[in-house]
Amino acid sequence: MTSFREPCTRSACFGRCVGIRRHSSAMEHRRWEISLFLLLHVQSLLVSAWPPRCDTRIRGHCSPILEEKPKCTDIQLSYCEDMAYSQTLFPNILGHSTRQEAESGVEYLLLSVVESLLGGECQPEIRMLGCSVLAPRCEKDKVVKPCRSTCEALQKRCVHAFEAIEMAWPYFLDCDRFFVGEEEGCYDPIKDVKAQSDGDYDYFLLDVPPVEPALKIKFTYHTNAQMNSILKKTQQECADIAKTYSIGRSMEGRELLVIEFSNNPGQHELLEPEMKFVANIHGDEAVGRQLLIYLAQHLCSEYRLGNERVRTLINTTRIHILPSINPDGFEFALSGQNDRSGGDEDNDEGHRYISSNVGRNNAQNIDLNRNFPDLTSIVYSRRRQKAYRTDHVPIPDHYWFGKVAPETYAVMKWIRSLPFVLSANFHGGDLVVSYPYDRSKHPLDVNLLSPTPDDKVFKFLAKTYASTHESMYTGNTPCGSAHTHSQRGTVNGAQWSSNAGGMQDFNYLHTNCFEVTMELGCDKFPPEDDLFISWHENQEAMLSFIEAAHRGIKGIVKDVEGNGIKGAKITVRGIRHNIAATDQGEYWRLLTPGTHIVTATALGYTRATKMVQIPPTMHSAGRVDFVLEKVAMEPLQLQEEEEEAAAYNRFDPNNQYERYILMADISSAGEERVEKPWWWSYFVLPGVPSPTWLLKTH
Repeated sequence: MTSFREPCTRSACFGRCVGIRRHSSAMEHRRWEISLFLLLHVQSLLVSAWPPRCDTRIRGHCSPILEEKPKCTDIQLSYCEDMAYSQTLFPNILGHSTRQEAESGVEYLLLSVVESLLGGECQPEIRMLGCSVLAPRCEKDKVVKPCRSTCEALQKRCVHAFEAIEMAWPYFLDCDRFFVGEEEGCYDPIKDVKAQSDGDYDYFLLDVPPVEPALKIKFTYHTNAQMNSILKKTQQECADIAKTYSIGRSMEGRELLVIEFSNNPGQHELLEPEMKFVANIHGDEAVGRQLLIYLAQHLCSEYRLGNERVRTLINTTRIHILPSINPDGFEFALSGQNDRSGGDEDNDEGHRYISSNVGRNNAQNIDLNRNFPDLTSIVYSRRRQKAYRTDHVPIPDHYWFGKVAPETYAVMKWIRSLPFVLSANFHGGDLVVSYPYDRSKHPLDVNLLSPTPDDKVFKFLAKTYASTHESMYTGNTPCGSAHTHSQRGTVNGAQWSSNAGGMQDFNYLHTNCFEVTMELGCDKFPPEDDLFISWHENQEAMLSFIEAAHRGIKGIVKDVEGNGIKGAKITVRGIRHNIAATDQGEYWRLLTPGTHIVTATALGYTRATKMVQIPPTMHSAGRVDFVLEKVAMEPLQLQEEEEEAAAYNRFDPNNQYERYILMADISSAGEERVEKPWWWSYFVLPGVPSPTWLLKTH
């Protein structure tokens, strides 16, 4: 008979139920103790099997950790694979621990593009010198450092190339820091290059600076870096008569570099006329740019050789040469022409550059020779007024609200800052000298003869150049449309091709400067083989044009105490165009041979008039001084004169251009940035500190 245990309840066998539960809890606790014991025992066995812990406080208790020593490895940096050795070692001299770290640095990036930056100058030596630091020579698992003497010689020879693009000598080519002397067992990383150069390196290893290489004319096209380098080397060779200076930068940051020649460079001398040559305002018109580079070298070398004519020109004239107003356009044109040529320099025709409009405009796609203030239209609109003027016409305020290119702005400030008397502007595409006006007086802007009040002077200046050019004067030009209106290689600009906003009209109507335009040939970008011919055809014409700055008369307008009168006006009867005296009261007035009635006037002074006779055989300016006495001024007249002067002096009155530049130079963080060279953005890498060591001003 099966019996069933009654369930525990508060009313029945309460004590028995409690006893059963207590027995069950004791059994569970026992099992837990056994499990814990087994777990601790297993852990103790595992711990006893581990090696003893290293205690660095007990000598000999810890075994030394052996680090793997660096070993020589094959060079895997592609721009360093042509070194005379095949193995290198990491960490390198700069501390890069791996090839990947060296390859991702700005230093290696610089070596990869340095040939293009320097226009091929000092190559491959600079690259190989850098490779000797980034991928140093390794022998028997040790680094062999490059020689300090090699570094110093190369720096002496090539530092100017970096200066030409406003780049500092790279820090990793610091000759004292990363290079050693011969006594320390160094090696020459460019030894093989020297051996292959047939002695070209001998001259820079001497203490005597090189002379001939800087002055030797190479009839090839030069990049902007090469051009600036040549100008700065020319300055170094002729430091007593030459000086380079910048008038600003292009849209892409390239320097607008000028070289001047004078017996006192950098200073204006009393009564010494100043003249300028400018070129390449259209980037694809390259001949004038090259001619001005050659002219700078020619003036320097001939002066040193004692050429009497060149010495006289430099000693009596301050000559300014700006080879390129539009360096951005030229670079674009040069790359475009090279692409068209297919890189084949060994064909029967030589290195050919195909003419086109590629690169004509600046980097903003602005035609710079249409970007100057259109003062000619202002003159035309006022010509029926009794007292209208054609000199020192103010720039209208509305001009600044348009698109003013940085190159245009820089040239205008330059023209206003110096007392230029004469100017030549080199173009290409025809063979003729064009003179103002460039803008037609026809109401519909149809091509029409539109002479200036100084038409005789401009024709004389144009003829001076054309008649001494070897082929321009014949007028038998096989290209362009100028020949239909030209007379012996000269033509009125508006009659030939009317355009507004040109530079030569601006020079004449806004300042004292008389500018003409030289079209140097049918081909804007001819083969390099033709550059020597162009130089030969234009050399004498350029020198003759400099001499033309001394035509006419010059002098000083003074008060009775002998002080120069600033802003005094020089008027020639029959010519409705005045010349203004400088701060010292000096003036230059270009005139053709003949008899002229000349008057000097100034605000608050009497007027003085003289008759001047200029014989045809006189090739230097005649000295004509004026002395004016002070007089009382009518208040109304005084007010009108002051308002007129204030209007002329108002240059960008609302700072429109300045504000535009300022906004462009403000970073996203709101901090004003220092103006950087055109190449700067190429070396700024994401996540890497900016390489300020590349900047000369850092």
